[in-house]
Amino acid sequence: MDLSHLGVPTGPMVRIHGGFANRMYRLDTDQGSFAVKELNLADRRWTYQVQDVFRFERAAFDAGIPMPEPIAADHDTLVHRWVEGDVVPEAPVSAQYAFEVGEILARIHALDVAWPQAPTEEPTSHDWPELAARAAATGQPWADELTTQVETFLAIADFVDSCERPGPVVLTHRDIQPWNLLARQGRPVLLDWELSGMLDLSGELGSTALSLAKRPGFDGIKPEIFRTVLDGYVAGGGTLPAAGPSWFVYMIGGWLGHTRWNILRCLAGVETSTGPELALSHQSVGNGLRGLPELFGRLGRLEALLV
Repeated sequence: MDLSHLGVPTGPMVRIHGGFANRMYRLDTDQGSFAVKELNLADRRWTYQVQDVFRFERAAFDAGIPMPEPIAADHDTLVHRWVEGDVVPEAPVSAQYAFEVGEILARIHALDVAWPQAPTEEPTSHDWPELAARAAATGQPWADELTTQVETFLAIADFVDSCERPGPVVLTHRDIQPWNLLARQGRPVLLDWELSGMLDLSGELGSTALSLAKRPGFDGIKPEIFRTVLDGYVAGGGTLPAAGPSWFVYMIGGWLGHTRWNILRCLAGVETSTGPELALSHQSVGNGLRGLPELFGRLGRLEALLV
């Protein structure tokens, strides 16, 4: 993308590390500061609908959703106004913050934005035995761990395939996690809208509420924060869907696909020029191999959060 319309640079563009899928840079010019995101198109898990997402972002920003202003988008680059704020740690947020995130979700779901494509999900893969064999043959550091968990990962894939999604389906952000949020004067700012699209409402609510109510792992969940996100959603005009496993299937399925994607990157063993570095992919694989079986094993206790 030609960035000249952003003004005269006051210094070099600076890489901001830590992205799990794309690469981010900060550009300071005489017209302000901008977040320039280089999209990973080399091995994306699905086609990115750049202009549709940008139009959705513009509608959300114009409606007053707290987020960086979307400036420009083309097939491989996104530009937003830079927003200063505090990083949100992976830990239970305050009750006020959780309530406001719930309200924001309700406002997003109330937006009248046409979406050109029917809801789709990445197909669930069942090739875990083959991946384990390849990992062992290539000496991956996590090969033994994957081999011992193959049956669990096949069971998780079966659950993702068979779990009923009751609806309604809404146009939404789809990835409200601590690493996609800032706190500005203690209030939420919602970042990284690239995964936006149609999603079963229960999956969006369950993923969001759980991510804001826990520390790393699943021993430190605060049920009162989980419920406060939902209270904010209702206060913002939203209606909660029926309780059930569908509240957590999107989180489980998304993490399953993300883990497999990183396994394939590690098996290729090539340091690419876009997307996460190979070391970060190895870290993501380890997190998935340990975290997903634990999450899946706690499904019944997670459903109790909805009562």
